[in-house]
Amino acid sequence: MTLTIPVKIRVLAALLASAVMSALYARGGAGWLLGFVLLVPCLRALDASPTLTGALLRGWAMSLAYTAGAFAWFGTAFGHYTQIGDAAGLALLLLAAPLFQPQFLSFALVRHVTRQRHGVVPGALAGAAAWVATEWLLPKFLGDTLGYGLYPSVLLRQGAAVVGTAGLTLLLLLANEGVAAALAQRAGGWRASLRPLALAALAPLLLAGYGQFALSASPAPEGKPLRMGLIQSNIIDYERQRQEKGTAAVVREVLDTHFAMSYDAVVRQHADAVLWSETVYPTTFGHPKSPAGAELDREIVGIVNAAGVPFVFGTYDRDSAGEYNAAAFVQPGAGLLGFYRKTRLFPLTEYVPAWLDGPLLRRALPWTGNWQPGNGARVLPLRLADGREIPVLPMICFDDMDASLAIDGVRLGAQAILTMSNDSWFTADPLGARLHQSAAAFRSIETRLPQFRVTSNGHSGVIDATGTVLAGTRMGEQALVIAALPVNAPAPTLMVRWGDWVGRVAVAALLLLAAVSAFPAWRASHATEAEGEPAGDSVAFNLAAALPARVAVLSPAARVVTGLLRTFSRGSLLWMCLALLFNEALRTNTLAQIRLFSTLFLLPEAVAWCVLVFCSAQAMVVDGKLALTRGGRRRELALSEIAAVQLWRLPIPGPGLSLRLHTGRRWRYGLALTNADARAAARAATAGRPAQQSVRAVLQVYAQSNLAIRRSRLDHPLPKYILLPLALALPAFHLYQHIAYGSAFGEYYSFGLKAYLSAFALWWAAWSIGVVLTEALLRAAISIATLLTALLRPARAIAIRRWLERAGHVALYLGMPGWLLLTIYRA
Repeated sequence: MTLTIPVKIRVLAALLASAVMSALYARGGAGWLLGFVLLVPCLRALDASPTLTGALLRGWAMSLAYTAGAFAWFGTAFGHYTQIGDAAGLALLLLAAPLFQPQFLSFALVRHVTRQRHGVVPGALAGAAAWVATEWLLPKFLGDTLGYGLYPSVLLRQGAAVVGTAGLTLLLLLANEGVAAALAQRAGGWRASLRPLALAALAPLLLAGYGQFALSASPAPEGKPLRMGLIQSNIIDYERQRQEKGTAAVVREVLDTHFAMSYDAVVRQHADAVLWSETVYPTTFGHPKSPAGAELDREIVGIVNAAGVPFVFGTYDRDSAGEYNAAAFVQPGAGLLGFYRKTRLFPLTEYVPAWLDGPLLRRALPWTGNWQPGNGARVLPLRLADGREIPVLPMICFDDMDASLAIDGVRLGAQAILTMSNDSWFTADPLGARLHQSAAAFRSIETRLPQFRVTSNGHSGVIDATGTVLAGTRMGEQALVIAALPVNAPAPTLMVRWGDWVGRVAVAALLLLAAVSAFPAWRASHATEAEGEPAGDSVAFNLAAALPARVAVLSPAARVVTGLLRTFSRGSLLWMCLALLFNEALRTNTLAQIRLFSTLFLLPEAVAWCVLVFCSAQAMVVDGKLALTRGGRRRELALSEIAAVQLWRLPIPGPGLSLRLHTGRRWRYGLALTNADARAAARAATAGRPAQQSVRAVLQVYAQSNLAIRRSRLDHPLPKYILLPLALALPAFHLYQHIAYGSAFGEYYSFGLKAYLSAFALWWAAWSIGVVLTEALLRAAISIATLLTALLRPARAIAIRRWLERAGHVALYLGMPGWLLLTIYRA
């Protein structure tokens, strides 16, 4: 399709604006705020493309603009490293932009196709999922992702402990989509733009809220600190120095410099251990290639013995398969303790894939190495002079871009991360070195492990569990960094428990979307539903047959109050789930759980219930009027004035009805449905679904599916909140009595009936809270799944909701006892 000149100019302007914002975003500081809008111009350009080919071309242009804005430094650094010149390096980078940032092509493709078939909102969600899934399936050349740019925000970056950097990227993309949608709807007035803007604001608000919670809820680090000495020698470009001074002179200078700075670290600064940078010892330690190499090995061991503290440094290792970029652990009095071999080698410099390697490539790229990759994370001990043995996870350079390595290290028992890097090829472009350190800091956030990171010439730093650099160096200086951080076994984060889960979920979501789109029966039913829907917001109804006997008559103020109370109480349950997940002290303190549960859930829930009871009324239709009677008071509304009955699209404080009058306005009172079965009211509210795929349509389908399900006897409070916790508490309490007191009634024999019953009451209360919290998580999952179904397949919403409810019952009534039995069996 031939673009007109104005359209071309608009597209070019959009690409330029995104490129400029990407450049500012990559440079950090306050630029992190641009992460929520930097793609908006490009998204508007994508929206204007009517064809798939046009969308792909604009996706390619987006990858070019983003690469030029955020990674121009890499092109010049590559040109300098390979000696082809800065301009040539930048040109090659831009030429390879689609390979360097492939997620833009999949994003543009999936987003365009989904928008065409399913609408704007599914298109935004599918596009974001495609972006994240591509980065998960196709590891990128630098391992970068959009979420790394949030590092300057202490609050927002804490979300990486839950969703990783992939999750941060997903939230940034959705925020950009919200802003772009608001701009697209600005012609409809500020109200039309306000909704997508509010959704866009959810991303930073959620991240900030969790960040505040994580920083305030984290207990003060315990345990004796580990005091490390980091040696940044600022000796770089070994190859050039070898040519000028000779190999022996260069090695001598490197070792003498490190020996002198290590002496300062140990003797004067009292470091517990010493860390040198990547490949600082430029030959195979422990496997000497010559008598001179064996002598240097002995010299290093002698220095370590004299220092009396362990040394960790970058070197080479080798076996029958070849050589490895490695980290050596040398222990005083014991010599070489072991090696860690670098797992993530940098492509086309440290290694070449076997399918690409050959004499032709080696001639064209003479700088390429032939190191072998290591076999994953390895935890090695630091045996300190005071008798402590601290398990640490070594990582070398590009390893720190792989979250899975750090997660595996925590699972193996690591209590600190030791990172070694050689960022000297960023000497002329220090932005790259700073971004590398920012990315490495996310490994500490995801695992809550302290990190000691040393490089040859900057940036070196000591990073705490929140990702903050407590002490560090600038680029291009010789510096000794001494810092101490407490080390212990941290409470596992969600990333440690589940791994880098957001990418897997994104892939699964895309596969599900593809399956749904390919299923012709669902497409046909959806088309039939759309064609058969009546226009407008309501149709005729039979209010007399539909209304339950009791309703709560709520003024707008009463509904707001009860809605806020209910929202706070239900949200508090989810907050407690997170608190129990990340706070081990709370998990073992039943009394603290009871206090929190009573204050944050039971109290506001009870107040909301009292308001609803106070506003309750008897509803009936008498003489052509809707009569609402409470005590001696009676409100009446003529049926002839009512034009439509509509469900509350947001079931807050619960399911309910609004009455729309013929004047076009709603009756000022809403009717909250207080009876257990509101299905008749759902049938009475025959309001049709608004324009396809609008937010109002999705909420309408969601509300109808929610009320259309007949509640099971398993949803009654007696079996759910009394009998199920009792069934769980009995075996757990029985096992506890045997372990703590030697028999089933040990506590009774030792301390009497009151103590025995009090202990059992605490166990019962703890399991009751556990059941409520588990149900809250299941409710949240069912609600989210129902919303997605209402969005993608509204005709199937009720059927899928019915299966989700059944699955929830299975998970609650069989899953919790099964988990308990498995726990007892393992014990």
